[in-house]
Amino acid sequence: MNAMRDFVEYVARGRWATVRPPTHQEVAATMILAVPLVEASAKIRTGFAVDNADEYSSGAWTGVLPFKWTPGEPIRDPRGDASIPVPDNMQHYSRPQ
Repeated sequence: MNAMRDFVEYVARGRWATVRPPTHQEVAATMILAVPLVEASAKIRTGFAVDNADEYSSGAWTGVLPFKWTPGEPIRDPRGDASIPVPDNMQHYSRPQ
């Protein structure tokens, strides 16, 4: 759990405190590894995450933060609660130094 929290906080400081904790099933299905990278590739997808309907009642902002070389404007997931403001750490995202 600490490794999950540390990774989330590295990618988006302050995010761990604003989302629901992972379920037992999610933790059991996840492995965290530290691996030095010499070369890497990535699978990239478009669109919003496919979540269960109850995910949208958690009180956390849902959406996509588009990336190019710098982050773009956050795009709200249309299924999320429109009254929840974009968190400051997503609106003014910066990479950890």
